[in-house]
Amino acid sequence: MVNAKIWTLRRHFDGFPKNSDFELKEEKLPEPKDGELILEAVFLSVDPYMRSFSRDQMKEGDAMIGTRVSKVIQSKNPGLPVGSYVVANCGWRTHCLSDGSNLKLIPDWPAELPLSLALGTVGMPGLTALYGLEEVCQIKAGETLLVNAAAGAVGSVVGQIAKIKGCRVVGCAGSDDKVAYLKELGFDYAFNYKTVGSLEETLREAAPQGYDCYFENVGGEFSSVVIPQMKVLGRIAVCGSIATYNDTKPQTGPYVQPHMISKQLRMEGFLFYRWEQKDPDSIKRLLTWVQEGKLQYREHVTEGFVNMPAAFMGMLKGANIGKAVVKV
Repeated sequence: MVNAKIWTLRRHFDGFPKNSDFELKEEKLPEPKDGELILEAVFLSVDPYMRSFSRDQMKEGDAMIGTRVSKVIQSKNPGLPVGSYVVANCGWRTHCLSDGSNLKLIPDWPAELPLSLALGTVGMPGLTALYGLEEVCQIKAGETLLVNAAAGAVGSVVGQIAKIKGCRVVGCAGSDDKVAYLKELGFDYAFNYKTVGSLEETLREAAPQGYDCYFENVGGEFSSVVIPQMKVLGRIAVCGSIATYNDTKPQTGPYVQPHMISKQLRMEGFLFYRWEQKDPDSIKRLLTWVQEGKLQYREHVTEGFVNMPAAFMGMLKGANIGKAVVKV
């Protein structure tokens, strides 16, 4: 039998997560039956959505939610032999028993690229960036895009894909190191939102004519400042609201309706799996861009399954540049 370690949600988060909110447990997995297999985690993802989804989708005592790259170590499923690698939604577990459903096989992976990219640039964050730009914003060459949290797993891909498509890209982040990274990636204008004198004036300086598209990862006050600077018929893809996830009291802010009406704006929230039927072709496109050098990546790798909570909390504090992953 295989012994599995599991990080569980000991208590629902009240404000910013704490070490005491998590509990590490162990369990023995049964031997797989026909059609089943046992997966061993290689890389695990930590993402902002885990904070916002935890209260609605989890009970206290449940394993923390999340995806990982896993290796098949036992199999009674002929379609997934021992040695195969898959992306699995098994949560924060070192090992899990699977019936073989809802797994994404990682086939023909280039030897020069880390498998962890299947959780980042060539995985959910990359697909989120692609669909937010193409399906929601319907971005066109020559347009001006603003993306916040631009050095993160999603934002860094958003900016680069927009550049591939011939757009002018403005991005912001929360440290000078992150701003330097955005400039390396080819952003046309990048700034540290924590150190500018006026966010409103900085955004206006970056794009005096306004913004055609806004890829929203932050929410809160930032969004209230951006919306008045959108162009007529501008489009806003609402991907995240990390500035509000740890609030104990809801934020209040300016009302957006007058600007939405007068500028005929379109604002749409989305989750990437709405277009999952496109995933195979989309993943090929992302992988090709990476191999061609058009899509750069950086990862923030934490070593050791025992450090999952620390990696998660560090990501929420913005400690990462690029995708945050844990290597088992």
